[in-house]
Amino acid sequence: QVQLVESGGGLVQPGGSLRLSCAASRSIFSPNVMGWYRQAPGKERELVATSRSGGIRNYADAVKGRFTISRDSAKNTVYLQMNSLKAEDTAVYYCNLQISTGEQIWGQGTQVTVSS
Repeated sequence: QVQLVESGGGLVQPGGSLRLSCAASRSIFSPNVMGWYRQAPGKERELVATSRSGGIRNYADAVKGRFTISRDSAKNTVYLQMNSLKAEDTAVYYCNLQISTGEQIWGQGTQVTVSS
């Protein structure tokens, strides 16, 4: 089974930037969607951004214009560049992979804290 390894979380001040990375343990040749979700304390997990293997990207309204998702197929890695961070972006961020075969995999999560 494919495994996802995330990195890049941490503590940042409001207005700052972070970049999250998520590497898959092997190449995925079937059509797939890689993305990021987040879960704040006391709230449900929500979609942040997704990137289809065909190139289409999707963003939650709350992050449009501030976050950018990108993929490096050669490295089996998806990135989330987060700029102009706000306190309400504080959450555990999870990488997600959905394959056209029906398989869905989650990463272990990485904490992002935006605070002065």
